Amino acid sequence: MTARVLDGVPIADAIRAEVAARVAEHRKRGRQPGLAVVIVGDNPASAVYVRAKGKACQEAGMYSETVRLPAETSEAELLAVVGRLNTDPKIHGFLVQLPLPKHINAERVLNRINPLKDVDGFHPANVGKVSIGDPAGLKPATPYGVQEMLLRSGLDTKGAHAVIVGR
Repeated sequence: MTARVLDGVPIADAIRAEVAARVAEHRKRGRQPGLAVVIVGDNPASAVYVRAKGKACQEAGMYSETVRLPAETSEAELLAVVGRLNTDPKIHGFLVQLPLPKHINAERVLNRINPLKDVDGFHPANVGKVSIGDPAGLKPATPYGVQEMLLRSGLDTKGAHAVIVGR
């Protein structure tokens, strides 16, 4: 078998266009999907990721909210933000960007996210659903994105080995 390089850019562009079309349909019915991202501290890689999420939301016509908190934020303060987002009707999904400062228990924070709004798929309810094949479980974005890239590239992966090169 020969190697094949997959270019994710055109696939990502197609997915973004599909998402924008679905968002437009929701907006016609008076419902604008909303995504929030919470970032605690000033991790440079996290900041780049969070900016990209906000830009992608805007391009798709979604409501976007970024909650930036200082590194000194207490766990209780972060949990209060999570509680607010869990009940905010404008927010249909959100994520708390990892890593968190060492004084905050990430597991406690992730467990507090409403599983129906857990876009990272890190809540134990979603992890469990995905592990048993329940389609209601929200899938983690990176592995799901890789699966979409393989499917949309028409690759038969049964018995195959893969090497992933890149960031």
